[in-house]
Amino acid sequence: MYGAQRYRWRAPKNTVIASPFSPGYIDSYTSKGSGTMSNNYGDYQLGVYLQGMMGHQPDFPFELNDVEQQAREALDPRAYWYVAGGAGAGETVRRNRRAFARWQLTPRMLSDVSTRDHRVTLFGETFNAPLLLGPVGVQEIIHPQAELAVARAAKSLGVPMVLSTLSSYPLEAVAETLGDSPKWFQLYWPGDPALATSLVHRAERAGYTAIVVTLDTKLMGWREKDLQTAYLPFLEGKGIANYVTDPVFCDALELPPASDMQSAIGHWAQIYADASQTWDHLEALRNATTLPIVLKGILHPDDAQKAMDHGVDGIIVSNHGGRQVDGAIGALNALPEIVDKVPNMPVLFDSGIRHGADMVKALALGAKAVLLGRPYVYGLAVDGENGVKHVVQRLLADFDVTMALIGVAKSGDLCRAHVTREDALPG
Repeated sequence: MYGAQRYRWRAPKNTVIASPFSPGYIDSYTSKGSGTMSNNYGDYQLGVYLQGMMGHQPDFPFELNDVEQQAREALDPRAYWYVAGGAGAGETVRRNRRAFARWQLTPRMLSDVSTRDHRVTLFGETFNAPLLLGPVGVQEIIHPQAELAVARAAKSLGVPMVLSTLSSYPLEAVAETLGDSPKWFQLYWPGDPALATSLVHRAERAGYTAIVVTLDTKLMGWREKDLQTAYLPFLEGKGIANYVTDPVFCDALELPPASDMQSAIGHWAQIYADASQTWDHLEALRNATTLPIVLKGILHPDDAQKAMDHGVDGIIVSNHGGRQVDGAIGALNALPEIVDKVPNMPVLFDSGIRHGADMVKALALGAKAVLLGRPYVYGLAVDGENGVKHVVQRLLADFDVTMALIGVAKSGDLCRAHVTREDALPG
């Protein structure tokens, strides 16, 4: 039971007013592909209020804390904490949110914001909005349709999806579901170079257009909630579909995974990561593909410079949502210095995005786009594909309204003049 009926919008029969879950309504404000129309995503709320005039209120919550609570109620506690938990005492998770509170928006008046344009071009592709669905692994513990449901939602909204190596469905199956919708592949850099090359080549053939290499998982973070229940889903054979369908991975096994899954899991545990990898190892990845390579997990300006020096195409400022290092710097606190260090490199942002104002602040501080993580997973838990759509559309509408109300019509025009650091305010 994933609440498909319980949380779906209830509209009167034969009504001509579309609901927030209606594809027609969503498509009215979301163009697909590269997009040529404006994206006044904030108009989404008009449909909600019109439904209210007819006596129909949404069952699906708009406050993200309520979405998370419903996800918690729907999930096995182990699965919930695997998503919601952070490293150690959770200080980095909290610090990510405090970092956003440090920056305040500075609205400007009397500018024409009647039509908004949120398009952004990254590595030659133009997206409708500066938002991507970030890589989240082992989604089968959240919903049986896992990444396939997320892919359908992403495609319907025209939002790029970044698929995790640790997906519950093979990357080819997710690519087929996405069709021509924009998609990137995230690589957990394995200890077997041949396997890394194989995964990258599979992603190329399946139509993914960028490789996101996660750097901050040489070891698994110290996650006390998971340790308390001794829960690591990969050791149950979950989230390793890309490995057990890979010819290089399977060639290293005595028996195919279907005949001996425990040996396959053991091999995965041995090659999942390599703590000895250094900057010099990037050359092999760079030589393996012509796709753009984006490094995820950068928190220091000098590492951003090293990424540029080693021929990387872009970086993502991220602390893995606080899941890896307890007591680490809040990701948003690291963003401005990094942007200043590599002004000619696309810098994306991840960790702590929950509201439209968060997107506006990150873009104003120099991010080209942001990645969303836990919130859409909570939507997946509550109502599958429809839950993901609701959470993402809610965020885009909030972002669009916030940006317009501070006087900006194009998201590319956001800059540091639109934010003020709290400790810089008078008094």
